Amino acid sequence: MNIDFLSAFLIGIAGAGHCVAMCGGITTMLTASLEDKTKANIGLILSYNFGRIFSYATAGAIAGLTGSLAAKSLGFPILWLKVIAAIFVILLGLYIARWSFVLNNIEHIGKWLWQYLQPLSKNLIPVKNVRQSMLLGMVWGWLPCGLVYSTLTWSIASADWLNGALIMFAFGLGTLPALLTMASGWQFVTQLLRSDLIRKVTAGLLIFYGLYSLNIALDQIF
Repeated sequence: MNIDFLSAFLIGIAGAGHCVAMCGGITTMLTASLEDKTKANIGLILSYNFGRIFSYATAGAIAGLTGSLAAKSLGFPILWLKVIAAIFVILLGLYIARWSFVLNNIEHIGKWLWQYLQPLSKNLIPVKNVRQSMLLGMVWGWLPCGLVYSTLTWSIASADWLNGALIMFAFGLGTLPALLTMASGWQFVTQLLRSDLIRKVTAGLLIFYGLYSLNIALDQIF
């Protein structure tokens, strides 16, 4: 397995608490008004997450293509793209730990696009079927999120549209356990993921991984 795919998957796992905070409300809302809390739940939750991950992969493909153009047309060194990606993982760790909010500035860039996409979600609520749920997920996948943007830098550094898409697909799969657990009503697990201890441990792991990746990239450059 490509190490970037595994890394993206683990970033998704590590950011579980953040995912619950950002997308948990939608997950709860999807089935709150349904009478059938079994099969209907499963279909809506899975289709929503499929749509969300599809949007992540689409964004990853665009990012990978952008990195490819930067490397081939502009001559921008791919290794420096990897340095940038590692720095973003460090910033992500600081962001999740609430020690630094530099990523807030990056999220503001995404809010420009989100202001045009968010109204589309209103036409899909309340969700009544799988199609609506999937479309809602596809819209919600563009929600401004520091976790997503940090991982997208790995797609850019891959300098390939397919690898970029697969990196974000792997990231999306990593976010699934937290949201599926919440959808299953396991409140204890949800509260645990949102706890201060888990948040700090997650942040520490991301910072360590970012520093490790940065060291490797810099060693290759110098």
